Amino acid sequence: MPFVKKQKNDAYFSRFQVKYRRRREGKTDYYARKRLVTQAKNKYNAPKYRLVVRITNRDIICQIIYARLQGDFVLTQAQSRELPRYGINHGLTNWAAAYATGLLAARRALTKLGLADKYEGVTEPDGTLTLTEALDEEDAPRPFKAYLDVGLKRTSTGSRLFGALKGASDGGIFIPHNEKRFPGFDPESKELDDEVLKKYIYGGHVAEYMESLEEEDDERFKKQFSSYLADGVGSEDIEEIYQNAHAAIREDPTFKPTDKSKDWKSESVKYKDVRLTLEQRRERIAAKIEKFQATGGVEDDE
Repeated sequence: MPFVKKQKNDAYFSRFQVKYRRRREGKTDYYARKRLVTQAKNKYNAPKYRLVVRITNRDIICQIIYARLQGDFVLTQAQSRELPRYGINHGLTNWAAAYATGLLAARRALTKLGLADKYEGVTEPDGTLTLTEALDEEDAPRPFKAYLDVGLKRTSTGSRLFGALKGASDGGIFIPHNEKRFPGFDPESKELDDEVLKKYIYGGHVAEYMESLEEEDDERFKKQFSSYLADGVGSEDIEEIYQNAHAAIREDPTFKPTDKSKDWKSESVKYKDVRLTLEQRRERIAAKIEKFQATGGVEDDE
């Protein structure tokens, strides 16, 4: 095939269409968003909910969002920085913390919608794949349904995204998924190892790493897990911490704002440069002249 040179003529530039801003910035995958947001017309303006999971260097954020013409609206959200309230003070960005954050978001949403008592989810997770099903009762509400929104994150097997997904699913929300991306899934046998997934839910992989590091390199162990050791948390305590946290989340998932110990407005005013008025500047200059005349022109060394 001969070489064909593309000509960018006036017709090309007159029809050029600039991409959306968030596409230009590389923040939104509109191909995926279109399919997550578009609702079937026979749903009669019913919102289509998404479980949006975003992971930063210090936090895991789970939000339940629905889209309108005006923009996205947040039904509820949960962050891993809230987990110390439930007894999880360390490792707020690991897989087990992602599970707890997803569980908190699910229980908070169902409590807000009045479905917490009807859909309790999986109270004692054992690592098996369990989807929330509709109740057999007559006139019972259907389960709350949401779709996982991963954004630009790669959906690798064992990713923390699926920890939040598993937590929200066990919390009582119906999220269509399968076991292929959970830790412990074998792509050759096409089977999920329940024990491996259960270990990740309760932080067993962290406990194993703590034990192995303590045996191999004690100095590095004390440095890497210094905050654990300062609070007296050992590898044998981690599973119990997460079990108690899951129970505490189910008991009271409501959001409580943190107590602000300082009045930040007054603190910021301390370091704010206040602009002087004309009268204040004149008085200041007059005081400097008076001082200069009193000292006979000799500068003060202080």
